[in-house]
Amino acid sequence: MHARLISGLVAVLMVLSATAPSRIHANDKDAPIAAKDDAKAASKDDKSSAKDDEIKLPPFPADKTIHQSMQLGGRTLKYDVTVGSLPVFDEKGKQIASVMFTAYTVPGAGRPVTFALNGGPGAASVYLNLGAIGPKRVQFGAEGNSPSDPATPVDNPGTWLDFTDLVFIDPVGTGFSFAQVKEDEAKKRFYNPKSDVEYLSRIIYDWLVKNERLSSSKYLVGESYGGFRGPRITHYLQTRLGIAMRGMVLVSPYLDPGASDNGDLSPLPWMLTLPSIAAANLERQGKLSDATMAEIVRYTRTDYVADLLLGRSDRQATDRIVKRVTELSGLDPLFVRRSGGRLETQAYLREVYRAEGKLGSRYDSNVTGWDPFPFDPNQRTNDPILDSIIAPTTTAMVDFITHTVGWKYEGRYSALSYEVNSLWTDKDNEEHDRVQRGSVEELRQSVAVDPRLDVLIVHGWGDLSCPFMASVLIVDQMPVMDDASRVQVKEYPGGHMFYSRSDSQLALRKDVMKMYGAG
Repeated sequence: MHARLISGLVAVLMVLSATAPSRIHANDKDAPIAAKDDAKAASKDDKSSAKDDEIKLPPFPADKTIHQSMQLGGRTLKYDVTVGSLPVFDEKGKQIASVMFTAYTVPGAGRPVTFALNGGPGAASVYLNLGAIGPKRVQFGAEGNSPSDPATPVDNPGTWLDFTDLVFIDPVGTGFSFAQVKEDEAKKRFYNPKSDVEYLSRIIYDWLVKNERLSSSKYLVGESYGGFRGPRITHYLQTRLGIAMRGMVLVSPYLDPGASDNGDLSPLPWMLTLPSIAAANLERQGKLSDATMAEIVRYTRTDYVADLLLGRSDRQATDRIVKRVTELSGLDPLFVRRSGGRLETQAYLREVYRAEGKLGSRYDSNVTGWDPFPFDPNQRTNDPILDSIIAPTTTAMVDFITHTVGWKYEGRYSALSYEVNSLWTDKDNEEHDRVQRGSVEELRQSVAVDPRLDVLIVHGWGDLSCPFMASVLIVDQMPVMDDASRVQVKEYPGGHMFYSRSDSQLALRKDVMKMYGAG
């Protein structure tokens, strides 16, 4: 879940403003008294301001470790769970934030360690933890799941814990992690792409030092905007903090925001989404496979883009596009013709299920929800997946942390913070650091710096928020740099959180094990 996606779904951004009443003096004689009063008031304001800078929430408790076990592949895997925190300091040594982590470790020497981050910005790491790769799993995000289903963790057959230790990091403003400075300062320190990468890189460094794991093989997994973070954090660790990652796994990554721009002229935005729309249609027909998708990718790269570029210079171009896109999407031919074969995502998600009074999710268009305003010209409700996954993940994670582990904390847990997302800003960043530039440059540089760095980019075929076609094109434009297999793209049935489907989750595990040399 990335910045553009969440912020585009938030209807109202709250703007806070404050005004101070002015004082009108009756005559000059009163001015000295008024000046003294103003000085006293200013002194009080300074003290009040100082108090505003103090910690509003109670401090985190000490790190807490418990022992657990699970059944995996017919054997018992014993592991330790540690819920703890790391401080963030400013350049003067003042603590300005507390960051919570959840670590799963298996006793034994020589084990790799993998750091995990979700996206948003504003998402805690619970989605990767309890949905994808942690030792326990809670079902969410698939068709038919309900927010009120029991959020009961069960042993996760798709976990990575048997071949790597796992550290899940909740960025400031997510999970229980919190800033200890005022909102304006927090925006500068945490809620922008440059500062975000720098303090999270330092959290990784500090965890390694604290736990005496600097000599371990180190990996990073990031989902969605966490996939945007991945290459930037890896490169920053390589070149600024002296920590070399052995590999990256980028799950449904948001690598190049700019690729979706200028659909009036560029064919690229329509090339990125058409294959995912076609994949959803194939899945509804029971025809989704590597072979059928290969043909769709071929068409997108060749005839589709060529006809888009021809435009009105070839009067038959639009007819060819409409005919083929209608076949691929399963949509009404009139709708496709009116769109010129250029299927805008939100319009498509309403149209494909309009007869049923439902909406498809941009995170997986075959996961649906009821449209509470079906006759409105525009979609007025949030995404069917986005809102439905907050309750099960929050319930399960808070119970696990505070009850199972016993790390008692009374602050609010934010699985997905719309507040953090609305505060996210590029305003104070140089152009080179802004979100719109993406992370492809750091991806290339990281691979060039370290000839042993491996990168696995994984997507669900049906994801329209971070479509797989973007990563396919990005990687195909990279130089080989000795071995093309060092950077690979893999796709699976499903959407943004394709791991909510057991078969896709197990296929991911198998591919990741190969990258880690464990399979």
